[in-house]
Amino acid sequence: MSESDNPSRRDFLKAGGTLAAISSLVPGFASGLFAAENNTIQLALVGCGGRGTGAAGEAMSVKNGPVKLVAMADVFPAKMNRSFNGLKEDHSATMDVPEDRRFLGLDGYKKAMDCLRPGDVVILATPPAFRWVHFTYAIEKNLNVFMEKPVTVDGPTTRRMLKLAEESVKKNLKCGVGLMVRHCRGRQELKSRIDSGEIGDIVSMRAYRMGGIASACGPKPAGISETMYQIQRFHSFFWASGGMYSDYYIHQIDECSWMKGSWPVKAHAVGGRQFRGKAVDQNFDNYAVEYTYPDGAKLFYYGRNMQGCESGFASYVHGAKGCAIVSTSGHTPGKVRTFRGQNFDEGSLIWKYPQPEKSPYQLEWDDLIDAIRDDKPYNEVQRGAEASLVSSMGRMAAHVGRTVTFDEILNCKHEFAPNADKLTADGPAPVVPGSNGLYPQPQPGVLKDREY
Repeated sequence: MSESDNPSRRDFLKAGGTLAAISSLVPGFASGLFAAENNTIQLALVGCGGRGTGAAGEAMSVKNGPVKLVAMADVFPAKMNRSFNGLKEDHSATMDVPEDRRFLGLDGYKKAMDCLRPGDVVILATPPAFRWVHFTYAIEKNLNVFMEKPVTVDGPTTRRMLKLAEESVKKNLKCGVGLMVRHCRGRQELKSRIDSGEIGDIVSMRAYRMGGIASACGPKPAGISETMYQIQRFHSFFWASGGMYSDYYIHQIDECSWMKGSWPVKAHAVGGRQFRGKAVDQNFDNYAVEYTYPDGAKLFYYGRNMQGCESGFASYVHGAKGCAIVSTSGHTPGKVRTFRGQNFDEGSLIWKYPQPEKSPYQLEWDDLIDAIRDDKPYNEVQRGAEASLVSSMGRMAAHVGRTVTFDEILNCKHEFAPNADKLTADGPAPVVPGSNGLYPQPQPGVLKDREY
């Protein structure tokens, strides 16, 4: 998709129906290939941080047939070793990753995927900047995919990911995206109750993620290249992760939009950098965003990472007749509930999901492996790109100091790391610190068409 194609929100959303239709026309293209000689699904883990390691463990915990980890890749030896040792402790019977199948370096993703057969699964859990690079190779290798969120960090990478999503659907590849709340059985029932009118039409939503300082970094230390330092501290750099905003806030933006049944069409926001101390990263430490949906309903999102302030991690929906809790105090357990009126008190309770509830981190893997084994249409990449894009829309609105529309962020020309597929460990980094020691900062009202 070229810049001149200038896709609109309507075109973007229409593609979803096309992708779903295509997926049903190509049964069995890749999903049955993994089991030519046995029914073991092999895994490769690309990106051995905490989330990648967790995903691998959850994949090996699926109960509907054997799943085995056979290859790993990362750019940092210590991270690779920590992940390997942790997984070996809990999943030794479902691991076969000798030293010669543990690959280091920016090209390690190819070597790890080369260890798989068509129809096996690769876990893509590196910094999001590399998602489209690695997904491209996975499609070439006819591999099913689990990729962590966000899947894009700006407009150009979103347009690229949409094209890749279409290719993966045409090949009938099963692709999961780590927006695991969508797989929570309690939230699924809550969505059904909202759709049935239990609390009336949604008028507004609120979500909060507030805690101590996060995603901050100091000056690059000696002994590591600029590029590798930025990959190591990827939450601190917009090119690598979309920054704290995209990585932390996407879940609640996604879950609220899911409850609403649509994506917002515009965002207006404020944000600032008051208490970063000696940190030189690119992030603001507080954001307040007003998202507007096609019917005028609002989502008010509040993110803050400051020491000593009130904390919170919850999402709420307000309807014409009642209200609902989507997330109570984090991603899991959801403890979802519906209420009469607008007060969240026990006397107004209509329904609550029974406890305890199964972790959505495990459920997303149960659902993906089940789709692979039974050859069910299953591809979450477009939805993951949509959620990533509307997250970027709110972030950009705060960083440029004005309203940003869905079409504008989708067609924005500023690609944060256009050469992500060509980066080398010692090569030029996507950003460099200025004379003041700070990496490029947003300048609301000054830089109006790009974030830095």
